[in-house]
Amino acid sequence: MLPFVVLQDQYDIIEKHTQSGLELVEKYVKFVKERTEIEQNYAKQLRNLSKKYNGKRSSKDEPDCRLSSYQAFLDVLNEMNDYAGQRELIAENMMMNICIDLTKYLQEIKQERKTYLMDAKKAQQNLESTYKQLDSSKKRFEREWREAERAAQYAEKTDQDINATKADVEKAKQQAHMRAHVAEDCKNDYAAQLQKYNKEQNNFYFNEMPLIFNKLQDLDERRVRKLGQGYILFSDTEKQVMPIIGKCLEGITKAGTSVNERNDSMVIIEQNKSGFERPGDLDFEDFSQAINRTSSDTSLSTPKGPMDLLAKNRGKNFWLFSKRSKVNLATSSFPPFSSPPAPSPANGIPSPKFGRDTLSYCLKEINKTVKPRISSFRTLRRSVSHPTGRLTFTEDFTHLPPEQRRKKLQHKLDEISKELQKEVDQSEALGKMKDVYEKNPQMGDPASLASQITQTTQNIERFRAQLGKYEVILTSVHCKEAAEKSKLLTRVFLLSPDGAHSDESTPDTSQAIYAEFDDDFEDEELTAPIGTCTAMYNFPGASEGTISMQEGEELEVVEGDKGDGWTRVRRNNGDEGYIPTSYATITLFK
Repeated sequence: MLPFVVLQDQYDIIEKHTQSGLELVEKYVKFVKERTEIEQNYAKQLRNLSKKYNGKRSSKDEPDCRLSSYQAFLDVLNEMNDYAGQRELIAENMMMNICIDLTKYLQEIKQERKTYLMDAKKAQQNLESTYKQLDSSKKRFEREWREAERAAQYAEKTDQDINATKADVEKAKQQAHMRAHVAEDCKNDYAAQLQKYNKEQNNFYFNEMPLIFNKLQDLDERRVRKLGQGYILFSDTEKQVMPIIGKCLEGITKAGTSVNERNDSMVIIEQNKSGFERPGDLDFEDFSQAINRTSSDTSLSTPKGPMDLLAKNRGKNFWLFSKRSKVNLATSSFPPFSSPPAPSPANGIPSPKFGRDTLSYCLKEINKTVKPRISSFRTLRRSVSHPTGRLTFTEDFTHLPPEQRRKKLQHKLDEISKELQKEVDQSEALGKMKDVYEKNPQMGDPASLASQITQTTQNIERFRAQLGKYEVILTSVHCKEAAEKSKLLTRVFLLSPDGAHSDESTPDTSQAIYAEFDDDFEDEELTAPIGTCTAMYNFPGASEGTISMQEGEELEVVEGDKGDGWTRVRRNNGDEGYIPTSYATITLFK
């Protein structure tokens, strides 16, 4: 590698080169600053875009929140927000690691370069000063030597002049001798100055300037190396966040693959199904006859199909196209639920045994899913003794279709149960705190907790009352649906094509069906207890399938709560029945 010293006669070139190098660093710093501004603006626009389409945080109660396509879009917006954060991180790292660092380094090398240039200028000035002294002594020597020569020529001419006196000759010789002596002194001074200048010049070109050039070369190489590192950081800064950016993009891809169109359709169906049956065919009204011969529900004339009978009680209203501000619960479908069982009837409705027709299939499916537990709990609302008030039209959701009403009631029960559990936990915590204060009075006054304990107790009673209220309403809805389903099923038995005119020799299918129900019920009676419970309130058990209990009475738990708010229990004498779950403290065996 050749040093800058070979450019000893190109000082100005080296000065301009180092200056242009510093300007290049400044230019690169400015370029990176503008890049960071672009990244920050890009990240800001991405965040605003994500915020714009994300809008307000949707509550879980909104219908669209359960759709996979909706959740996937929210995931895309969240990933885009994280992606914007990585762009901001790129801008921040570039500003810290490149702009600020290079700016600080640029100030240092500017000051260092200035020092080297000042040293070079000082050395140059010293050499020039020495040269001026040399030139002055040289000119003086030249001048004095010429004067000495003229004086010597004049003395010789005077000596040869016959007219000149001896005194003139002697004076001319003295003058020539003096001039020769002065010229000799000037000669010696010139020689000394020349020697000094040569020494200064050698020191300047072989010592001072090479050292300064080497320092400038080292400074320039360090500047180039630092600039190269800045170029690398420009790339590495973005590479460092590429894995996270890749995860953001993978998250967007995952959100896209998580979309399930079939599941979305099922969610829409589940959220919006009303529970109403499909409308049946309209009856023909023959106005040409004096009397309308439209058959009644119990007519033994030519029967209609099951769908006509299921739609019979609905009248002529087309619920699909009309307003449904009021819902007739008697026409609702029978959604899956678990309700307390009732003893099977002793004698079922006579009906022939069908083959593989639609009615037989329906009966078998109903037998698989629903057991005739309780015919009605309509009196339960009036029979339950609980300190509750009346519910308004919207509080009991009577304005909703049957299926939607059942879901709203169940959701309300879940919310009240959560709030009740919070209050119970708070009550236990206040009780423990009161015990601590009583044992250690210096920690606090137990009386200060009295108002909080009272308020918590009132809240617990209020939530328990609300819980009992809504459990009664939900049970009533279930029972109404079960009763209506049983009623419609009876009509299907009576008016089926084969069953309406069956003779005595026809086997009785209903007896076999209810016998099967009785067998299932007997099997449940033989089940071993799974826990114990203690009654917290009095329960009259006035409806079929329920059992009365007194406050503080202990019972065995035979069947746990299936989510419908009822628990099956047994007394010591073998009596079994259902009680509201919230009316007892239940302890299950491990």
